[in-house]
Amino acid sequence: MTEPAFDVVVVGAGPAGSAAALEAARAGMSVALLERGPYPGAKNVYGGVVYGRVLDDLVPGWEQTLPVQRWVTRRSTMMLTERQALTVDFRTENWGGPPYNGATAHRADLDSWLASHAQEAGAVLVTSTTATGLLRDAHGTVTGVRTDRPDGDLRAKVVIACDGVNSFLAHEAGLFADVPGKRAAHTALGVKETLALPRELIEERFGVRGRHGQDIEIIGCTGDVPGGGFLYTNLDSVSIGVVLSLTGLAAAAVRPEEVLARLKEHPAIAPLVQGAQLKEYSAHLLPEGGYEAMPELAGDGILVAGDAAGMCLAAGIWLEGVNYALGAGMHAGRAAAAAVRADDTSRSGLAGYRRALEESFVLADHRRLRRVPGLVFSDRVQHLYPRLVCDMAEAFFTVDNPRPKPGLRKLALTAARAHGLKARHLLSDALTALRSFA
Repeated sequence: MTEPAFDVVVVGAGPAGSAAALEAARAGMSVALLERGPYPGAKNVYGGVVYGRVLDDLVPGWEQTLPVQRWVTRRSTMMLTERQALTVDFRTENWGGPPYNGATAHRADLDSWLASHAQEAGAVLVTSTTATGLLRDAHGTVTGVRTDRPDGDLRAKVVIACDGVNSFLAHEAGLFADVPGKRAAHTALGVKETLALPRELIEERFGVRGRHGQDIEIIGCTGDVPGGGFLYTNLDSVSIGVVLSLTGLAAAAVRPEEVLARLKEHPAIAPLVQGAQLKEYSAHLLPEGGYEAMPELAGDGILVAGDAAGMCLAAGIWLEGVNYALGAGMHAGRAAAAAVRADDTSRSGLAGYRRALEESFVLADHRRLRRVPGLVFSDRVQHLYPRLVCDMAEAFFTVDNPRPKPGLRKLALTAARAHGLKARHLLSDALTALRSFA
């Protein structure tokens, strides 16, 4: 039998992959980090919010070197109808300095930064290389990956699949219980534009200064397609986009760029992006099924992490993925190293990975919020509640003398009747939210 060239091969140099490679290399393992682009981040077009507290363990002192665009000090949730907008806006100076809460960053910068730390720890970065399949021994245990390199395959004691939402390696390993139509139902399409704006104009329009910035998450902005929107400030650009249900997009027979164009034209959004110049348009598939749609996380000789494992939290007021990828990658690297040291890279030998994730925020958050994706993508949250809440707000703030001001109870009952809201639906949704967020 050919001796493995590496203890660990990590496929994909995104946040999960680089975190896994970093931890495994630190543990003394020989590690190869495969990236199909010419450099980490080359194929990524993400520009969004990174929640970096998990980096305290991975890269101590990360705040000093992370390629930050802006530190998020304003966090807003916006509900839209065709002509209305209601925003809950929170800002704090506490997020503008250590310990920071979140930051906007470009993935091309972030991925290269994190991969460089993995290299410094001893990982070998192999770029412009695609893993085309798994290598197995006579017992079916994964023993490495096939590649499109002229010099052939890479053998390893453990493979960590961080190869994105369509993880071919995880599917080949049998970690997903494939059901026809299930993957599409648990997958969304994110489309985003990066729009250039002068730095001083961003600060004026969004009410921020210096390296402070704003993150706006938007509900009710995608028309007949279940989904949501976002608007983030970078240093001299803004990122605006929508996340759309794949099945809903197909049923509505509408193009994603049309949905995004309508969001940009909304009266609450248009003044913020007026005069901006398009720098980049991008589209990317996202796992949106949450805890219930995740695959098995370990097999004989293989672990899966990040988007490849469906670790994206789409919970309406939260849209997070990078922090879960970093946490999962970190624990995958540690679990792989422990299994190699114990000379047991079987499924049971790698089972410590899931136990560690269950005890960490990664699976604890997803498990607690497992009902939320279904709630957020429901017709009531997508359409009825934004209209109901905006109508209530409009009626509450309308001065209609000589009539007396209406009470909130009367406004709520009037709005509920006008929009056909049933008490049982409100109670059901309230219970789901209470169980998830309480």
